[in-house]
Amino acid sequence: MSFLTHDHGGVVYHTSSILDAPGLVHGFSTRLGGVSEGWFSALNLRGGGPEPDVRENVRENYRRFCGALGTDMRDVVQSQQVHEDTVRHVTAADRGKGLFVTTDYTADALVTDEPGLNLMVFSADCIILLLHDPVTRAIGAVHAGWRGTALDLPAKTVREMGRLFGARRSDVRVAIGAGIGPCCFETHDDVPDAMRSAFGGGVEAYIRPRGAKWTVDLKEINAWRLREAGLRKENIDICPTCTACHTDLYWSHRITGNKRGVQGALIGLTEVRP
Repeated sequence: MSFLTHDHGGVVYHTSSILDAPGLVHGFSTRLGGVSEGWFSALNLRGGGPEPDVRENVRENYRRFCGALGTDMRDVVQSQQVHEDTVRHVTAADRGKGLFVTTDYTADALVTDEPGLNLMVFSADCIILLLHDPVTRAIGAVHAGWRGTALDLPAKTVREMGRLFGARRSDVRVAIGAGIGPCCFETHDDVPDAMRSAFGGGVEAYIRPRGAKWTVDLKEINAWRLREAGLRKENIDICPTCTACHTDLYWSHRITGNKRGVQGALIGLTEVRP
């Protein structure tokens, strides 16, 4: 399994071989290939923010990204991400929310088993994960910053896929996209203390001292917690790239603060269940 980079007419995005399956579409965007300008250059997928991007540019970016993946931007479902642990069961009534229809809920994880819906989450350093159960054909998309990681949101999302759709944890496959790595995620005591409080001594393997501060490996903590929840190690694919190290490809809140756009991750079912 591995992450692959694609260039579709200048739109550069990643896929994971762990999510290759009939009737499934997915992709992790980069900042390359869009029409936005200035701080948002170029494939920005966020319309709002302290100084919002031009709405028409954002929609054109979606058209290009979804077109590169071979899917329809009208099927996109977004959420208001608030660094909490709500998992939203998405249905056809949510189609277009966040892009064409006002989003009337907050959630940092989305799940569904309905075809024709594209679940999307966003990041500018936070960890974004895409999930698929090839047996029940359930899918999920998760945004997990350090708070969502400490809340064990990815593992909770897997449990919700089981409760709602009957997905077995041993069948679920997860791709963990580009996000800030331990090379750049240097923190005070608050983040390590939150991880230790949530997970106990086992998390120490992913925390390292750096002078008076600490480095924390959020991708590996989430992968560890998913394994603890019952996922197979071979069903978890991790993109090794750090967003803060590669601002030519990604936006990084750690590097530029709010003077930035966002990249996104999309997963959708394109075929009706047989």
